Amino acid sequence: MTTASISSSAPTDALLAAVKQIDAGDLDVGYVDVGPAAGQAVLLLHGWPYDIHSFVEVIPILAEAGYRVLVPHLRGYGSTRFLSDDTIRNGQQAALAVDAVAFMDALEIPNAIVAGFDWGARTADIVAALWPERCQALVSVSGYLIGSREANRMPLPPRAELAWWYQFYFATERGRAGYAQSRNDFGKLIWQTASPKWAFDDATFARSAAAFQNPDHVDIVIHNYRWRIGVADGEPRFDHLEARLARGPVITVPTITLEGDPNGAPHPDPASYRAKFTGRYEHRTITGGVGHNVPQEAPQAFAQAVIDVDPS
Repeated sequence: MTTASISSSAPTDALLAAVKQIDAGDLDVGYVDVGPAAGQAVLLLHGWPYDIHSFVEVIPILAEAGYRVLVPHLRGYGSTRFLSDDTIRNGQQAALAVDAVAFMDALEIPNAIVAGFDWGARTADIVAALWPERCQALVSVSGYLIGSREANRMPLPPRAELAWWYQFYFATERGRAGYAQSRNDFGKLIWQTASPKWAFDDATFARSAAAFQNPDHVDIVIHNYRWRIGVADGEPRFDHLEARLARGPVITVPTITLEGDPNGAPHPDPASYRAKFTGRYEHRTITGGVGHNVPQEAPQAFAQAVIDVDPS
């Protein structure tokens, strides 16, 4: 499929109107399934504070190129719900990756091209690193994002720490209360600072912000950032996975990493993670004012990376 055209008809929210639900692992997952059922599966993973609408223009491009495109709401977003009230509302990196594999299992998908940004890129990286047999190829915005709590305990230079201001805010109960009270204003501020040249309108933001009304959203977001800096515990059932991730496993599957040229969110320099990819690899910097939310700001470039990375 490496020569498929990326031209498409005008995107429409009708693609996202018929969200399906499926039980997968700990979750009843809300997801979109577009394209031929027999096509190569592509799993698209969003981040925070975004939702499946980040891929609204990517979906038809890939579907028209013959791919089966699957876009789930992450835990704590949209119509995704926990199956049990007793399940810990856990946002640690291993939990999100296990969710992705469970989602593929529920749909009986043996492997997929996995692509994402922000939390979704980290999750895609983990699937590729720990379960390469499930990952046909990888597209990762901001490259290698697998981390460890030990590494995150190390202080950064002051300017770099400033970029993570919200992580420290979320470590406080004031931060939890503030996010619960003003999650939409908070999300819009992150969109503006992470993508300083993206002129999105209020309707575009509101379309995604609806996903933040999920009853578990605040708990998942707060736990994710608290877990990263070691002020909240993860679940023991994921300890063996976190131990492997803490060693910084290499990624062997074909990979294209992407970066927007004025990305205002914290992100590593591409040279710092090049050695983490030992298979076929390419890095692309997307110019023209594209920030953090690459699939929504540059959908054709993102879709083309998925098409180009396909080894079939």
